[in-house]
Amino acid sequence: MTSDRRRASPSAATLAAGVDHVRLSYLYLDAGDLDAYASLLHEDMQVRQADAPTGRGREAAVRLARTRGRHELFKVIAEGHCVVAVGHYRPPGHDTREFDFADFFTLSDDSLLLSRRRFYYLPPPDSQS
Repeated sequence: MTSDRRRASPSAATLAAGVDHVRLSYLYLDAGDLDAYASLLHEDMQVRQADAPTGRGREAAVRLARTRGRHELFKVIAEGHCVVAVGHYRPPGHDTREFDFADFFTLSDDSLLLSRRRFYYLPPPDSQS
């Protein structure tokens, strides 16, 4: 993952644009618009999540994206080059594998998404209804 320890803090406008890019990324994924989603990603995008190998590069990030379904955001927090989105994912159709997630994004200097690391919670099978 990318560290922002040595990078200067972005301007308020740059950070606000990065927050918009994070919010838009979920809207584009829910709509299945992978071209629009890819436009928000830095060419060196890295994706880490528990159920897949690490994805490196824009194309790998698009392949690992959960499309369709519905992302409901509860909170978006931003500081420096980091944006955290906390929410709930509901897959399409009759798939019952809903989960809560926390996505940690690192922004590039031009507000593109440079990395995403996902943490999630799956309820025990007997508690899903």
